[in-house]
Amino acid sequence: MAPETTHRIDRHPVPGLPASADSLHDVGLFAGCPELLGTPFTYGREEEIYGEGEDAEFVYRVVGGAVRTYKVLSDGRRQITGFHLPGDLFGFEQGEEHRHSAEALTDTKVLIFRRRHIEHAAAHRAEVACQLWGMATNNLRHAQDHMLLLGRRSATERVAAFLMDVDERLGGTGAFELPMTRRDIADYLGLTIETVSRTLTQLEGEGALLRTGGRQVTLRRSRMRRVVED
Repeated sequence: MAPETTHRIDRHPVPGLPASADSLHDVGLFAGCPELLGTPFTYGREEEIYGEGEDAEFVYRVVGGAVRTYKVLSDGRRQITGFHLPGDLFGFEQGEEHRHSAEALTDTKVLIFRRRHIEHAAAHRAEVACQLWGMATNNLRHAQDHMLLLGRRSATERVAAFLMDVDERLGGTGAFELPMTRRDIADYLGLTIETVSRTLTQLEGEGALLRTGGRQVTLRRSRMRRVVED
């Protein structure tokens, strides 16, 4: 059972206060809006950031590490609804409560903002509203792509497309460390962990990727793209 919301809020530093000397240098949320300052905070691996049904008072931006959002279905299965990587904003809800839970995948640094401060800025500054709209449309596009991936793609295509998406979001170098486990990937792509493991081995055997210990992955993007587009 998740801790009570009041307890969770009490243990956070209050957004908007001056950052300490050893805090992250980038505490702004929107370009040209210096009054929207976030407070740096760190979560440990597997630590819950917020739970489903808790008050959505805060909004979070990932600075380092990674976060998963998920729902537990009525039969006990977990459906991961998103992975949030450095630069991503999460926790901004349409209603007053969080519809999903959020956990840190690794040791993760975030900036915490009060939701009402963002909403106030958006109501009074057109540039903030436009940037917020851009974030919302990007999230909608990603959700639509994910629906298509789950509904019309084979297991191999799902895993390949997922790896290419993570690579792009982490800088597009073709070499990166997966912050999520195979079980996380399975719960995001609607597959079993055995299928994910088998597919990764298949892709490696076909020369589309190389795994070098731990979760370090190197993609051969041209081959990986052929898997997705065929």
